[in-house]
Amino acid sequence: MAIVVNMPRLSDTMEEGVVAQWLKNVGDSIEEGDILAEIETDKATMEFESFNEGTLLHIGVQEGESAPVDTLLAIIGEKGEDISSLLDGSAAAVETKKEEKKTEEAEAPKEAEVALPVAEATETKTTTSNGRIFASPLAKKIASDKGINLAELNGSGDNGRITKKDVENYTPSTASNETVASSPSTPVAKFVPAGEEHTEEVKNSQMRKAIAKALGNSKFTAPHFYLTIEVDMDNAMDSRKTINAIPDTKVSFNDMVVKACAMALKKHPQVNTSWTDNATVFKSHIHVGVAVAVDDGLVVPVLKFTDQMSLTQIGEKVRELAGKARNKKIAPNEMEGSTFTISNLGMFGIQEFTSIINQPNSAILSVGAILQKPVVKEGQIVVGNTMKVTLACDHRTVDGAVGAQFLQTLRTYLENPVTMLA
Repeated sequence: MAIVVNMPRLSDTMEEGVVAQWLKNVGDSIEEGDILAEIETDKATMEFESFNEGTLLHIGVQEGESAPVDTLLAIIGEKGEDISSLLDGSAAAVETKKEEKKTEEAEAPKEAEVALPVAEATETKTTTSNGRIFASPLAKKIASDKGINLAELNGSGDNGRITKKDVENYTPSTASNETVASSPSTPVAKFVPAGEEHTEEVKNSQMRKAIAKALGNSKFTAPHFYLTIEVDMDNAMDSRKTINAIPDTKVSFNDMVVKACAMALKKHPQVNTSWTDNATVFKSHIHVGVAVAVDDGLVVPVLKFTDQMSLTQIGEKVRELAGKARNKKIAPNEMEGSTFTISNLGMFGIQEFTSIINQPNSAILSVGAILQKPVVKEGQIVVGNTMKVTLACDHRTVDGAVGAQFLQTLRTYLENPVTMLA
């Protein structure tokens, strides 16, 4: 008996999905656990595996097309089976979904248009019948790291799919006079004659749309205000050096910031809240989200019960989740439930910046680079190492004095790292 496979809900906020790539063709034999397709959600591009076995009889959403959650994605059954009744029923369901969406959009109040100063790139695609790449997620990641254009590779996998081995064994050829090599996350640059104007439209990904909507809503509904302090990092640098001298131990400055924030939130529960129209919700648990840049935009993996983790555990978990995010392997539940967020651009040399609050959080901390500069200590000018951090607060839940007190506690922990080891 044929089974209808619907567009899955791969994140809590997902309303529709885009098929980035089919890994099986109509007529292929399907085993339980086989990867059917890569689905682009509002948070990441994820592999979707089959929970059934049989023959792929029908593909309902072509590569590059979108479909609402719970509408027909594919049909799996016995080879040669009649599926006409299923197709008729699914087509009606899709039309119903579309009409419901139109009604909701017509009845809903229009949101303010938001222009975010973020340049977004899409993936360069291998030349296929529909212009989309046919490569494994790991192959894409390795190609991105090495700056290899996947369009130049021939795949050795099933149906010509590019594999990890193909990328690792690739030897670059001489570039043509029409394009320059680019990573899979960057559009192929075209040479334009001097004096000619050129524009190019790049379709917004589901993730970019979600980022624009969420940040726009946050910026224009939550009254933001910002508090900045400068932290003496001399002791933190010495402590990190001592900790990392222990075999098989690796702690970053970002790990220290995460731990310090978790401990400060315990002392200032007003910052660990969410605003609703009827109440301020205090969270007894502390789940710190850490912003991670990926090809399509930004994701926020969440460290559950961060205050109960050691520095080394935080470091290991951050690296694990960041790796999953960049390789598009992170699960939706690993990006949900944050009560506070940290965004760190110090590794890019950014000295100071502000972030938009990641709702429903009440605050987000922006972390800058550690700079060596003249400082005054005990009345003397000496060379010191300092770092600026900026706390963006939702004034509906966090007042200025509360935010300032939180930062004072945070500074105490960072300037005296031994207090975080107790």
